[in-house]
Amino acid sequence: MVMKEPNFRTLDLNLLRVFDQVMSERNLTRAARNLSMTQPAVSNALARLREAVGDQLVTRSGYGVEPTPRAVALWPAVADALRQLETSFAPGEFVASEARQTFVLAMADATAASLMPGLVKIIERDAPGVSMRVLPLLTRDPRRLLDEGQIDLAVGFFPAVLADLTAQAQSGGMAAFAHQRLYNGEYVCVMRTGHPLRKGAMTLDRYCAARHLLVSFSGRPFGFVDEALASRGRQRRVVLTVNQFFTAGRVVSASDLLTVLPRHFVKVTGMASDLTLRELPFDVSPVHVDALWHRRQERSDHAWLRLAVAAASHEAFGAPGA
Repeated sequence: MVMKEPNFRTLDLNLLRVFDQVMSERNLTRAARNLSMTQPAVSNALARLREAVGDQLVTRSGYGVEPTPRAVALWPAVADALRQLETSFAPGEFVASEARQTFVLAMADATAASLMPGLVKIIERDAPGVSMRVLPLLTRDPRRLLDEGQIDLAVGFFPAVLADLTAQAQSGGMAAFAHQRLYNGEYVCVMRTGHPLRKGAMTLDRYCAARHLLVSFSGRPFGFVDEALASRGRQRRVVLTVNQFFTAGRVVSASDLLTVLPRHFVKVTGMASDLTLRELPFDVSPVHVDALWHRRQERSDHAWLRLAVAAASHEAFGAPGA
């Protein structure tokens, strides 16, 4: 196909909406669902746009489609223009004081314990008709939940997801998801106040010889602490996994198991007097907690939600990096 520029006097702008969704989803079926169209209709729209721009735009790849370099170059400008048009023609700005809707968030109990009190204050003050549903975060990659509309916002530690989004951006593509840093956390070794390891040097040998409890959203008995130990040729014995930080604190407060918890979380558990904190005897990367959302959720109501979550985070933890 010979590359050419489209004639905007005759170009159907609906084709650009189809193009935006296909690029965002990399899948014709999901794009059709988002647009309330049939898949043949989406395919037909793509064929018309291909003719207009003189490029294939996407090719089939596995269960989805792969964009051409021309499509990757076009998408940012198309997406930005569509977002501006959506904002301009929106029926009205989100008015928090008049809103009557429910937002669904996913986060770990440690995060919820710190963020939700501040978020509830914001709702009561600014948006008394708004409701929140908080679901447990059971994965380090919540993109499928966001993509399927099961949740509006995920808050957590998503290193692999952010690395993937960064790689997409560096390759010139526009990722379907966006994120915002909320706060930086630190993990510490936690044990009961009368634990034998509360005194004396916490050496790597003493740490590895102990019995451990692991907080694992997936249930796998291997986490980032185990990765850090493996890089040093060491390992620990995990005898119990749970999927809640609060449960972990309760169990170790009444046993000789060690666990690793966010430092800030211990203060809000109500168990601080029953727990002793020790520094880990090896370096682990800081925990960056981010809000993650799908780019199609960037209208004014979701923008308000993200601002409210960021404000609650700032109240609880200060500015990121502080």
